[in-house]
Amino acid sequence: MNKRDIIRLAFRNFMRRKTRSILTILGVLIGTSAIVVMLSLGIGMNESFRRQLSRMGSLNVIEVNRWYWEEDGMGGGYSRENVLDDKVVAKFEAIEGVEAVMPLFQTTLKLVSGKNMMYANITGIDPKIQEAFDFKVAEGRLLAEDDTTSLLFGSDTPYQFYNPRSRNMRGGYYYIGGYDSERPEPEVDVLNDKMVMTFDFSYGERIPGGGGQTGNRQPKLYKVKGVGILEPSQDEKSYSIFVHIDYLKKIMKENERAQGGRGSSGMDQGYYQVKVKVRDMKDVERVQEEIKNMGYGTYSLLDILKSMQETSATMQAVLGGIGAISLFVAAIGITNTMVMSIYERTREIGVMKVLGCMLSDIRNLFLFEAALIGFIGGLLGIGFSYGASVLLNRYAGGLFGGGYYYGGSDSIVSLIPPWLAVAALAFATLVGIISGFMPARRAMKLSALEAIRTE
Repeated sequence: MNKRDIIRLAFRNFMRRKTRSILTILGVLIGTSAIVVMLSLGIGMNESFRRQLSRMGSLNVIEVNRWYWEEDGMGGGYSRENVLDDKVVAKFEAIEGVEAVMPLFQTTLKLVSGKNMMYANITGIDPKIQEAFDFKVAEGRLLAEDDTTSLLFGSDTPYQFYNPRSRNMRGGYYYIGGYDSERPEPEVDVLNDKMVMTFDFSYGERIPGGGGQTGNRQPKLYKVKGVGILEPSQDEKSYSIFVHIDYLKKIMKENERAQGGRGSSGMDQGYYQVKVKVRDMKDVERVQEEIKNMGYGTYSLLDILKSMQETSATMQAVLGGIGAISLFVAAIGITNTMVMSIYERTREIGVMKVLGCMLSDIRNLFLFEAALIGFIGGLLGIGFSYGASVLLNRYAGGLFGGGYYYGGSDSIVSLIPPWLAVAALAFATLVGIISGFMPARRAMKLSALEAIRTE
C-alpha cells in the first residue's frame, strides 16, 4: 500500500463508526481545551501583571537609594558612608548596559498663585535625560537645558492647589473623585498664571503659632512659570513638579545661608535618589546586582514581576496538571477505540496480510487513524479554547480583579499565544499516535489464517 491508500482507508474506517469516532474526538477536545485554557490563565496573569507594572513605570529602570537590606532580610539601615554624589553617578554610567542615569534632588516648597497655594514636592532633574526616562507632555513642553525658573508639572499636581480662605470644598482642596470626564478644571492655570515659590510655609496664610522657616524676616519669593504638564501616568511623576537641578541646588543653598548655614538643605548628603535606566530588560538583574555590591539599596518593578511570575508558574503547573488528567483520560479512550476497531476488522486485517500488505503498512494505517483522531480533537479543542478565552476576558475580568488595579481597563484573564496553540495541536496528535501504538502492534501480530476464519 502506498501513502494515499493508507490515508483513504483511514478516513473510510473513521466514517464507518461515526458515533464512536465523534465520542472519542470529544474526549480529546475536552482534554486539549482543558490544558490550553488552564495554561492560558497563567499566561494571561503574567501579561496582565506586566501591563499593570508598565503603567506604573518602566521595567528597565532601577531606583537607587542609600537604604540597604541585609541579604537574610532580617535588617538593614541608612548608609552614611555611601553618599549618592556625582562620582557615584559616573560609576553607574560606566556599568555595561546602562543607557542613562538620572540623579534627583527633592525638597518641599510652597507654591502660591493668587489666593491659591499648595505644598509641592519639587524634584530637580537634568533636562538632558527627560526623553530617556519617558517624560512626555500632554500640554506645553519639556524642560530645556537653559531653563532656570521653569516648572514641569506632573499630571495631578495642578489639582492640588487650594484656597485656605475658601469655604467651598471644591475650591479648598484638590479633586479626588477619580479620573473620569467629570473631574473639574484646576483652580490654577499653571501654564499661564503667575506663581511664586517659597521655603516659608506660612506665606500667604495665617498659621497659629507658626513663624515659617525665615522667622521674622520677609520670606524670599522665587518667581516661577509653568512650561508643561506631563501625560497621566501611574508612577510618582504624576505627583511631582520638576525643575532644572542646578536651579534647585541654587535656591536650596540660598535658603541654607538664610537659615544661618545649619545644613537644612541636606545637600551635603548627596542626591536623595538616583534612577538608572538599563538598555535591555534582560540586563536589569545583573546591573541591579552590581549596584547592590557597591553598598546601595535598589528597587525595580522587575522585582515585583519576578515574584508575580513565580506565583503564576505554580498556578500554571497546578492548572496544567488538571488539564493533563483530562487528556490522559482521552488517550485511554483512543486506545479503547482502536482496540475495538481491531476486533471488528480482524477479517479485514487477515485479508490485507494474505494479499501481501507489509506489516509496516498495517501498523502505519492504525497509527494514522489514531493520529487523525488526536489531530481533529486537538484542532477542535483549540477552537473551543479560543472561544472560552474570549468569554473569560469579556465576562470574568471582575472576578479576577481585571481592570481594577492601577487604573487598568485592558487587564487580561486568559491569553493563548500562537506557540501554545501549535504546541497543543502537536501534543494532541502525539497523544493519539502513542495511544494507537499498542493496538497497531496487536494488529501486526494477528495470524493471517486465523484472522480470515474469524466471523
